[in-house]
Amino acid sequence: MINRHKSLSLADYIFEKLETDVLSGVYAYGEVLTEARLSEELGVSRTPIREAIKRLMQENLVQETAKGVTVLGITKKDIEDIFDIRERLEGFAAALAAKNATEEDKDNLKQILDLQEFYTTKSDAERIKNMDSDFHSLLYNACGSPILANTLLPLHKKVQKYRKTSVSDGSRAQRSVDEHRAILDAILSGDAEKAERVTLEHIRNARESILVRRKQNWD
Repeated sequence: MINRHKSLSLADYIFEKLETDVLSGVYAYGEVLTEARLSEELGVSRTPIREAIKRLMQENLVQETAKGVTVLGITKKDIEDIFDIRERLEGFAAALAAKNATEEDKDNLKQILDLQEFYTTKSDAERIKNMDSDFHSLLYNACGSPILANTLLPLHKKVQKYRKTSVSDGSRAQRSVDEHRAILDAILSGDAEKAERVTLEHIRNARESILVRRKQNWD
């Protein structure tokens, strides 16, 4: 199962906290982030804040401007690039998972999908998004290629703000569950070709859902 309580250094914790807040829209596009402000908000010294900001700049989530460090977040072009890459790689990861997934991998995928379906019936968008993240993380890990998993995981994470908006639509949330169920069934049966095909369909549907919803209102 996904461990949401792994041990982190303070610097890592601050980075992950700020990264999540930027990606989820807590800090809006163009908002200025200062060390003093973040230090006060998070109750830590400026040293881990400074380190986190440097890492956010390396991720192209913030940039240095005349006003200070400002939020970039994820743009429409970023979303399109992310889904272009996922379309080319995620089906391959699913095909590998159909061949390489352990019994533990399969059990974990089943449990997460059952939880996703449960929270879908409750229309709990935050938990649906979390279960969606966990399903994909487990899928990537089950493929047996750490390099491929480490390529896909941050890409999926970067669109979390838009995934939550997408799954707030009950019909899309249920379709996502059905699509995940088809992926899992293919993995359980060891059908690599089907796993790749249904995963590609899922990624394309997710892309369409996000882009259509954000078309008129890119941050």
